[in-house]
Amino acid sequence: MTPSDPAPHGWLILDKPIGIGSTQAVGAVKRALREAGFGKAKVGHGGTLDPLASGVLPVAIGEATKLAGRMLDSDKIYEFTICFGTQTDTLDLEGAVIATSDVRPSLAQVEAILPRFTGPIEQVPPAYSAILIDGVRAYDRARAGEAVEMKLRAATIHGLSLHHSRERGNDEGGAGKPLSEVTLLAHVSKGTYIRSLARDIALALNTVGHVTMLRRIKAGPFGLAQAISLDNLRETAKARAIAEHMLPLTAGLDDIPALSVTPEQAMALRQGRTLAGDPRTQGLMLATEGETPVALVEAFGPDIRVVRGFNL
Repeated sequence: MTPSDPAPHGWLILDKPIGIGSTQAVGAVKRALREAGFGKAKVGHGGTLDPLASGVLPVAIGEATKLAGRMLDSDKIYEFTICFGTQTDTLDLEGAVIATSDVRPSLAQVEAILPRFTGPIEQVPPAYSAILIDGVRAYDRARAGEAVEMKLRAATIHGLSLHHSRERGNDEGGAGKPLSEVTLLAHVSKGTYIRSLARDIALALNTVGHVTMLRRIKAGPFGLAQAISLDNLRETAKARAIAEHMLPLTAGLDDIPALSVTPEQAMALRQGRTLAGDPRTQGLMLATEGETPVALVEAFGPDIRVVRGFNL
């Protein structure tokens, strides 16, 4: 293998560690690809994880980067811990304490409140978030000491359940005993802020709280079972075995039906032309010529149009 060998097109699913951001994780993948002997490749991620969060970070390589936007729009599943009694300005461990409370909820109270936060909800995002306000990131304004006014945003919580609880001063919380913290499992739509969800749950329990642990266990079709740690990634790079841990480009489209096309139709799609479709079959499809993905297409009425073409 020479440094000019092109990197394969597909996905590397990282189990991102605490302490680095998503951009740094992408940089680590680029370095690993170079060390493995691949030439320059487009690399991007499919959903930001804060430095204090760990877990599933889909990293798209080559033509798979054209699907990174779809990954941003996908559902996610998180495991997170709320520590009751203190609220920070960042709503996590990184910030300064801005409110305290002596109230500690019981396990029964936590379980009773969860249905209130299941389904369509509105939440105020954290001031320390990447949302743009007049062209400036909210966290930059907050760090500069500005009073940042965040607008309500819609989100959907598909599922919210108790994972673990800790009694104040002990290990496991009983149904009626005060809890110092609780760990929940949340299946959420895009645009959901777990730190805001934790804050609002605590407030609904007449106390305050902040997130002390946040781990993403699933992003779209990708889960922890498919993920590789950065340490293992470095070792596989040295062994020139990264390709063995990559998933194909189509792994990000498991929920999309396939559309088999002829070589002539494939050529038309690669040129951006429209195909005649079946009005009975509508929506997104993956056009393939044999085993080769040609384009992500959409059947709309009698036409099939290219949404994203792949140069494979």
